[in-house]
Amino acid sequence: MQRWRGYEAAPGGWGRSVVTIGVFDGVHQGHQATIGHAVARARELGVKSVVVTFDPHPAEVVRPGSHPAVLTEPARKAELIEALGVDVLCVVPFTAEFSRLPAEAFVHDILTEHLHATLVVVGDNFRFGHRAAGDVALLERLGRTFGFGVEGAPLVAEAGTVFSSTYIRSCVDAGDVRAAAAALGRPHRVEGVVVRGDQRGRELGYPTANLLTHRYAAVPADGVYAARLVRRGGDPLVAAVSIGTNPTFSGRERRVEAYALDFSGDLYGERLALDFVAHLREQRTYDAIEPLVAQIAEDVERTRRAVS
Repeated sequence: MQRWRGYEAAPGGWGRSVVTIGVFDGVHQGHQATIGHAVARARELGVKSVVVTFDPHPAEVVRPGSHPAVLTEPARKAELIEALGVDVLCVVPFTAEFSRLPAEAFVHDILTEHLHATLVVVGDNFRFGHRAAGDVALLERLGRTFGFGVEGAPLVAEAGTVFSSTYIRSCVDAGDVRAAAAALGRPHRVEGVVVRGDQRGRELGYPTANLLTHRYAAVPADGVYAARLVRRGGDPLVAAVSIGTNPTFSGRERRVEAYALDFSGDLYGERLALDFVAHLREQRTYDAIEPLVAQIAEDVERTRRAVS
C-alpha cells in the first residue's frame, strides 16, 4: 500500500481511482464494510483504491479542546486499512485553512484534480466541506458535474445498534470491552511505552508493566481486565491489567499496569499493546496488603480462564 501525506502527493500521470473518505478512527466493522466496498469496486473497474483520511482529528481543529478519545493510533490505523487490500492511504493534514474549504472546492481540488475519482464510496452519514455543509446528496450532484459516480455504503448495525466510533468510545469509557470488540471486529487495543512506576507490584509478587499511553488514547474505565499483551516480534502474552489510581496506596495518578502471566523478562522501554478481552471487576480499596494480594491472585486465575 502506498502512503501519501496530502492529496498533492498524487504522482503525475495518476490514473482514475475509486475513493472513500473518512476519519475511520477504530476501523470498525462499519468502516471495514465501506472500505471493503471501495476496494471491491476498484478491482471490478480495474483502477486503484484510495482511502482519504485526516490528521489530526478534525474535531480538535474545528473545536479546540474537544479531541475525542482515539481508538486507533495513526500507525495502527494504517496497518488495519492496508489489511483490507487498499492501494493508497492518503492522509490529509487537517488545518484551520483546510477546514474552511467549501464543499465544492473539496470535491474539485481533491477528488477531481488530484485523485481523478471515477467513483466515490461513502457512508450514509458522510459530511464534508466547510461547516460540514456537504452531504451525500450534494456529493452526487457534484459527481454528475465532475464526472464521477457516488455509492453509499449502508451503516452496519447489530440488534438495532449502529456501529460507530462514538458508540465504541462509549463502550470503552464504560469498561464494556466485549461490546467494543463486537463492534470493532477485534479486541480494543491500547498502546504505550513501558516506564518505571512505584515498583509496588514487584514487592507484592506481581511485577507490572506501567504503560505510558498517548494523551488521547481511549483507555477503558477504571477496573481490572483480562488482556493479551502484544510485543513486537514476540508471541502474545496473557496479562491481567489494572487501570486506575491504586486507591489502596492513596494513589492520585491514573495508570495502566499490566501483569504478564508466566513471564519473567524485562519490559522497560518497550512499546507494547494491550488487547482487552474482558472486564473482571471494578477497582477496590483494601485495608491491608493480605486481602489485596489474595484478590490479585484471583484476578490472575480469572484472567487465565478468560483469555485461554
